Amino acid sequence: MDLPVDEWKSYILKKWSLLPKSVQVTISTAQTLGDIFLHSSSLLQPEDEMLLKRLSRGYLVGKDPDAPFFYRKEGNKKFQKKDYTAAAVLYSKGVSNSRPNTEDISLCYANRSAALFHLGQYETCLEDIIRAQMHGYPERLQPKMMLRKAECLVTVGRLQEASQTISDLERNFSAKPIKEVALCQILQRNILHLKMKLQEKKNLPETFPAALTKAFEDIHLKEENKQISGASSSISLCSDPLKGRYLVATKDILPGELLVKEDAFVSVLNPGEMLLLHHSLQSKWDTRITNGDLYCHRCLKHTLATVPCNGCNYAKYCSQECMQQAWERYHSTECALGGLLLTLGVFCHIALRLTLLARFEDVDNMLKKLCDEISNKDLYSPESQNMDKTHNYNQWECEEKDGQVEDPISGCSINGKYENNYNAVFNLLPHTENHSPEHKFLCALSISILCKQLKATSLQALTTGLPSSKPKVAMTPGLCADQNMWGIAMLRHMLQLQCNAQAITTIQQTGSKESFVTSSRQVRLATGIFPVVSLLNHSCSPNTSMSFASTIITIRATQQIGKGQEILHCYGPHKNQMSVAERQQKLKSQYFFDCSCPACQTEELRTPAGPRWEAFCCNSCRALMKGDAVLSCGTRSCTESVSRDHLVSRLQQLQQQVEMAQKLLRSGKLGDWQKSAAHLQKSLQVVEARYGPTSVEMGHELFKLAQVLFNGFAVSEALNTIQKAEEVLLVHFGPQSSEIQELQEMRFCLLDLLPDPQSPQGTLATGKEPWQMN
Repeated sequence: MDLPVDEWKSYILKKWSLLPKSVQVTISTAQTLGDIFLHSSSLLQPEDEMLLKRLSRGYLVGKDPDAPFFYRKEGNKKFQKKDYTAAAVLYSKGVSNSRPNTEDISLCYANRSAALFHLGQYETCLEDIIRAQMHGYPERLQPKMMLRKAECLVTVGRLQEASQTISDLERNFSAKPIKEVALCQILQRNILHLKMKLQEKKNLPETFPAALTKAFEDIHLKEENKQISGASSSISLCSDPLKGRYLVATKDILPGELLVKEDAFVSVLNPGEMLLLHHSLQSKWDTRITNGDLYCHRCLKHTLATVPCNGCNYAKYCSQECMQQAWERYHSTECALGGLLLTLGVFCHIALRLTLLARFEDVDNMLKKLCDEISNKDLYSPESQNMDKTHNYNQWECEEKDGQVEDPISGCSINGKYENNYNAVFNLLPHTENHSPEHKFLCALSISILCKQLKATSLQALTTGLPSSKPKVAMTPGLCADQNMWGIAMLRHMLQLQCNAQAITTIQQTGSKESFVTSSRQVRLATGIFPVVSLLNHSCSPNTSMSFASTIITIRATQQIGKGQEILHCYGPHKNQMSVAERQQKLKSQYFFDCSCPACQTEELRTPAGPRWEAFCCNSCRALMKGDAVLSCGTRSCTESVSRDHLVSRLQQLQQQVEMAQKLLRSGKLGDWQKSAAHLQKSLQVVEARYGPTSVEMGHELFKLAQVLFNGFAVSEALNTIQKAEEVLLVHFGPQSSEIQELQEMRFCLLDLLPDPQSPQGTLATGKEPWQMN
């Protein structure tokens, strides 16, 4: 996914192994990215390009005139089964393969509007009706779509428009009577029904718009940092010759405080599992649902009503505005390269997009730096910077302090501000010296072929102009002026990504729709670059937590952070999920450093072999127990001891109870709420022992228990659990998260169910809730 497809990787690695030893040494010992790129590119052969072209043709990214009918037919099957979500996605696939202003695209939009109507997405349904009409929806089918439009308008309260639509429908019906008697009668009944519904709506008292009554507003930083864009004033940017750049607290910070809110400078949607042409046995058209079908390729907003690019079937957006912005900034170049980019992987795609976005900023400064790369003036080699794994100094800017000239913090602008821009991204280290020669060779050859295609498409756009159906955009002549220069820029970015790319995740609901309890899992939605978040150093026991809303990342404090303390987050290997040996191996292989955080230092001294959660903690002081048959507390002042067999037996019982709780939750049977709640209470002990009482995992488990108790009408227990879940989840996600809002809604419902204390029937004689077991 991140790197090129396996067949291309294997081919290039074999090519590397067959190179003369002297050539391998030349590339391995090259001191600059320019040398690596130029030496590798000179070895590119026509058969290399032919293989990559063949692999790229396996991805069907062009418009297929036969596909819309297929997807419309498959969508109709799902619609008849009342699976409206699947139907909407299949109609969207039909839209993506249709040419503009054709009957195919109008029919797909119209059918999708019907699916959206049944899903209760009335505003989106209206947008699809407008799109169908814009693309020439057949006159013979207009009456049923106008009926749907009128009903949507009535439902959403746009009564004047609804009245006009009904009048137009009646006028058209009178002017062009329908010959089929049965259909004519159905339409007349529907029109009469709509007129009655419209009158009922007009008689209702006026209410406030839903947007004004939402429980939570968008959360903003209380006070923006003047030194770091998108950061709280509670933190400051520092630099150290050994640590590099890092963030520290300028005052005491409380748990849950918002520290960073940053939009991705670049993000690329992870395509998910796509069907390759040569892997298809039954049909060349894929009916599976992937992330690419459900999320906007620019802003990552979830949508069932995607708007496709006019030139390819792969890029899809949540709106016309997103489509146009993407086209103007990068997709006008990427559109013709879809299959190649899918073959070369997400990192290569991001590298291209970063370089394209450089056109909108200080290109001259970037070109100067790239010229330095080519002329062997490598400003980013280890000898020239004495910096940590992610940062380096600029050579072109300095400041004077206390009579001495000091290097500025790299990535900052001339006024000293660190911003979310290309300059900040460019100054992230590529770690050229740490990557293996084979990996650099793979990246350089992949980029070299991409550059050839990029130059060809850019020249074509410059000489022939853009299709009239697409927005006009001014191409930058420098884009194709020097193929090597742009190649070096992309190679730099591709090498940067191993240490600086950030997985953008989302919570997707799983399991049966009929289940009373939400099951969910975290999935990787996209990969992005966040220059400010890249300033954070790693800890296996971090003091922050991150969450995402579309392309925006938020960093919150998960514990109290004292003034002067460093702000830390976890790069992936967490002390609650991996042993110290596993964490060290992971960090060394991907990020090129040995972790010396307090968690690693402490565990190296006391942790037995194996993951931390395979050991047992003392029930009194929480220290790790030591021994074989009989375990004793590792703390000298504690005398606690216990049989290992007893603890192992107890742990197995808890694990069985967790499994039982999960089965009962999946079944969704009301009679099993009592057992589910009892088992979940036990499973909380396991989650707390493994992840900690304030972990996000604990928050999710409390959320499930709250749902169980809510649906079992266990009012007081549910309210208590809701409060606990809120306390944990607010710290990690803030009040705007969907789970917090659902907890709030459950609380409001339960408060209405609380018995009146003045009523003699206000409490049960037993003093227990009806669901509780004896």
